[in-house]
Amino acid sequence: MSQDDFPNPQSGFVVTHFLVVADQDRSREFYQSVFGAEVLLERDPVIMKIANSWLILNVGGGPTDDKPTVTLRPPSDPDHASAFINLRVADIAAAYAEWSAKGAEFLTEPKDHGREIRAYIRDPDGHLIEVGQTTMRPGPR
Repeated sequence: MSQDDFPNPQSGFVVTHFLVVADQDRSREFYQSVFGAEVLLERDPVIMKIANSWLILNVGGGPTDDKPTVTLRPPSDPDHASAFINLRVADIAAAYAEWSAKGAEFLTEPKDHGREIRAYIRDPDGHLIEVGQTTMRPGPR
């Protein structure tokens, strides 16, 4: 990727996910090998294009002048989450097989919940990633 690929909108905005990680190299390798993310910047921070979105991976740190009371750190308990990445796939069985073979550890096999089939992965720092396949489309309004 080149610098021209960096998300720099001329109008509107681009959504980018920022994850605080303990080891940038380990996390970069995970997202690159499992999901095929393309690396734009290797470190400090890692910047990746993942499918039709962007992902920034950086180490934590203390408050800064623009967030004076906020400390960033990886999840302290992976069983308590307040946010997660949601990946919609066309074929969850294929994604489950492919990503498992690449080292992703799913919490369970995909489960059918009526409107969707879903399963969850944790990245190396415990960030939760939902993998889901929609089975029903909403009707017209």
